[in-house]
Amino acid sequence: MNIQLDLFEDKVEFFEAYDLKTLEKKINEQIDHNKAIMLMVHSVHHQVQFDPDGRKYYTAVVHFKRKK
Repeated sequence: MNIQLDLFEDKVEFFEAYDLKTLEKKINEQIDHNKAIMLMVHSVHHQVQFDPDGRKYYTAVVHFKRKK
């Protein structure tokens, strides 16, 4: 029996929250999880919008790449 393990080369994840503190917490938790599979942050893009009730809505896209 031959077992072959393939490593992730890169991964893109999306995050959303109604405040920056929560958004940052979600991203930091995922950074810790991705370190276990040898992925590091390559880039982060973020944006803020207003929902129909007038509250700020924060979103972020984080691109992870494999450590070399």
